[in-house]
Amino acid sequence: MRIVVTGSLAFDYIMDFPGYFRDHMLMEKAHMLSVSFLVDSMRKMRGGVAGNIAYNLALLGERPLIVGTVGHDFGEYGRWLEQQGVDISGITVIEHEFTSSCFINTDRANNQIVAFYAGAMGHDHHRSLSDRGLVGDDLVLISPTSPEAIERFSVECQQLGVPYIFDPGKQAPRLTARHLEIGLRGARVLVGNDYEFGMMARKLDISEEELIAATPLTVVTRGEQGSLIYTEGRLAARIPIAPVSEVKDPTGAGDAYLAGLAFGIARDLPLDVTGRIAALAAAYAIERRGCQEHAYSRAEFAQRYRQAFGHDLPAEALSSSAPVGQPSGLP
Repeated sequence: MRIVVTGSLAFDYIMDFPGYFRDHMLMEKAHMLSVSFLVDSMRKMRGGVAGNIAYNLALLGERPLIVGTVGHDFGEYGRWLEQQGVDISGITVIEHEFTSSCFINTDRANNQIVAFYAGAMGHDHHRSLSDRGLVGDDLVLISPTSPEAIERFSVECQQLGVPYIFDPGKQAPRLTARHLEIGLRGARVLVGNDYEFGMMARKLDISEEELIAATPLTVVTRGEQGSLIYTEGRLAARIPIAPVSEVKDPTGAGDAYLAGLAFGIARDLPLDVTGRIAALAAAYAIERRGCQEHAYSRAEFAQRYRQAFGHDLPAEALSSSAPVGQPSGLP
């Protein structure tokens, strides 16, 4: 089985604001909002949801394939991903563009204000999954990129009969109801945080309960309250967070969680184990500044899993590759 990751590839400019955003916003004047935040620091780091997800999958022992577009400045980043065990053969360089850039400002309460420049990502919709030889045994992750690319990848997976995880994520504000309906139509898994679920339900003019029941498997992340996994609209597992030594940067935690989720689904692990793997993968990301600065061996991951949750990882999670065959972790 192959795991294919679509989504943005970007450089993250991570900034830290020493106060609280809420102290500088007048909600009664939100219709004419004009606010500037003087930050203490800024770091340029490797990022983009596809890069982050693929990196975390590689840490867990997979060799994911990224399908996406980058700019002429991506060379060093691409070589680094390849060294980590990521297949970058599906990445196309757009020579006249810069790689996408994400500007992330985080306050003391870990609230974030994010601006994203698409750059080369604007060409994602010209990429195709049809020439990748995908079959029903494979698994595709459709994560935030241009709305047109999200729609194309969703339709192609439906036509090819390839199961996919639909994760609109931070792109939810840009997606129309039509984009969401197309993505949901063939999705085996829907993933998002509780705020994103509220936003998507409003756009679709349905209740959150109806949205949760729209796919065979649905995962709602809730920050410090952990996550909820539903099958056919019914709650199947409550997933606690994994203990962290220190919360240094929440950026990329959701991408690490999604990687752990895909890993467990690909290996047909029980949902409660899959959710806990995802939670622990996210914990590693939270403890370091930047989305791809953490690292661990599978032995270290297994040991920390035991310490966090009180039981061992199944043997299937420690093998060198996912089993061949339809990922039956998908309902």
